[in-house]
Amino acid sequence: MPQLNPAPWLAVLIFSWLVLLVVIPPKVLAYTFPNNPEPKATKFSKKLTWAWPWP
Repeated sequence: MPQLNPAPWLAVLIFSWLVLLVVIPPKVLAYTFPNNPEPKATKFSKKLTWAWPWP
């Protein structure tokens, strides 16, 4: 059975882990967000109570 021969599958496994651990993390870490989140105003407005349509 060819699946029991580890030579080609071991190379594929090592190459795929090499790609996952060496190539992808710098690309993910270099990502910059187009819109930087800014904190909202610190002044809190008074919360209005909900006026239910039925009494």
